[in-house]
Amino acid sequence: MDISEHIDALRQQGNLLADAAERSGLDAAIPPCPAWQVKDLLRHTGYIHRWAAQHITECPDTLLDGPSEQDILRGGAADPDLLAWFRAGHAVLVDTLSTADPGLVCATFMDAPSSLAFWARRQAHETAIHRADADSASGIRADYEPEFAADGIDELVTGFWPRRSATARAETPVTLGVGCTDDAGDWVVTMGPEGVQTSVGTGETTCSVRGAACDLYFALWNRGGSESLQIEGDRAVLAQFGEAMQVRWT
Repeated sequence: MDISEHIDALRQQGNLLADAAERSGLDAAIPPCPAWQVKDLLRHTGYIHRWAAQHITECPDTLLDGPSEQDILRGGAADPDLLAWFRAGHAVLVDTLSTADPGLVCATFMDAPSSLAFWARRQAHETAIHRADADSASGIRADYEPEFAADGIDELVTGFWPRRSATARAETPVTLGVGCTDDAGDWVVTMGPEGVQTSVGTGETTCSVRGAACDLYFALWNRGGSESLQIEGDRAVLAQFGEAMQVRWT
């Protein structure tokens, strides 16, 4: 996917997230995130959108410091104005990315073809996963096109997972194969004494997990869906990766 496609996805997913929040109400629970209500989801994602836009407009050399998650959830607008606050921040981010200089250079936290490509992709998937959270408050399961879901899996296993190498280690190396049955996406992830490495393609694995890209996208982001996946080999390896690869704001 290219930058414009990621921006289009961000626009669509943010609008759907807001619609889902309005449908369920601010006090509805978020099943995949038991400690959160919809109001917390809006404050978290609304803050992230504003934080991301700052990087594009200010072009800092290092990532901008942010508050703790607890402070984020105490911030934002008051409840009656929260939905409008979220929509406004989302619209600013979309416009900021859409009008940015393609050659801009600013801080990022994963490899990408360019700074703009990084932020467009990251915010598309940040928003899409939280759109699924918002839908879950009404008992609805979001659905994504295979290409988009596979792109999100690639960002997770080639970007986020290797970043956990400082803490995600295994004395005896284990390998997890990940493959989409409705898209050409395949990856092999190895966790060993030196951390995590990911290669694109297929190979020998300790455990392999395959399924529709959308199901894998949800499962690997710990949003359920694993019951529909095809798992072969040592299932404990999949659980080991799931536990080690939790992605958090702080």
